[in-house]
Amino acid sequence: MLIWASAATAAAIIAALIFVSYRRQISDICRRLEFLKNNKTNMRLTASLPFGELNRLIDGINEIIDISHSTDLETMRSEAELKEAITSLSHDIRTPLTSMDGYIQLLAQADNEEERRRYLSVILSRTESLKNMLEELFTYTKLQNESYVLPLEKTDFSACVFDAVFSFYNDFEEKGIEPEIDFTEKRLFINGNSGALRRILQNIIKNALEHGESRIVFSMYCEGGSAFFRCSNNFNGACRIDAGQVFKSFYKADPARTNSSTGLGLAIAKGLTEKTGGSISAEVKASLFSVTLRFSEL
Repeated sequence: MLIWASAATAAAIIAALIFVSYRRQISDICRRLEFLKNNKTNMRLTASLPFGELNRLIDGINEIIDISHSTDLETMRSEAELKEAITSLSHDIRTPLTSMDGYIQLLAQADNEEERRRYLSVILSRTESLKNMLEELFTYTKLQNESYVLPLEKTDFSACVFDAVFSFYNDFEEKGIEPEIDFTEKRLFINGNSGALRRILQNIIKNALEHGESRIVFSMYCEGGSAFFRCSNNFNGACRIDAGQVFKSFYKADPARTNSSTGLGLAIAKGLTEKTGGSISAEVKASLFSVTLRFSEL
């Protein structure tokens, strides 16, 4: 009886010690959590007791802490990008507005009809530029909405590519560029949206025209059950293009450029491509920048 009583007493003492140790450990965890809540630190919780369930609890809390830190960092990056985007956008919108204001004053002071027509032409051009910028912003905003859906149907990929390329004929002539064209004779069809596809192609070609120096190459082909369109242009070697960033909103390889681009063209192209089940990629080889569009062929 004495042996059983002694064993029971020892067990009770051990259980009491474990209970006290648990309470101390929990109290220590609570203190550390309070410290982590009030201080920005990379400190993690640790356990001094060799109990699996307690270690799993601490591992779970540390994982939540890591997720919280990652979220905070992502929020900080997003806020910094938003500030940069607003600054860039403010500059892009202010440029045509300032120009319009100047030409409106000149128009009011013009003495002859020829001057008035010239000033009015410039004002209309700046107005159109501003309208296009706002339209890009509107489209980009719609694409950020996950519930925004584009209807898909059998689409003539070849016809859309031909129409988009040749709609820029006058722009090529004005810039003194004769595009190199290599299109398959096969008629390609995809499950897509013709309106979105034309907008994608126009944004890609417009980007090539704005940033290309003297050479633009277009190719359309089918491979492995997919329809492809590729647009390549050479560029100034002093301009640093990051192919991994070109589809990012408000990205500009040369921030000093003063054209009316918002830096949203390729971001919109990517958003529309993904909304219609395709993929888009970019690469830089030497002084040649290429954008490739791919859709599954029907």
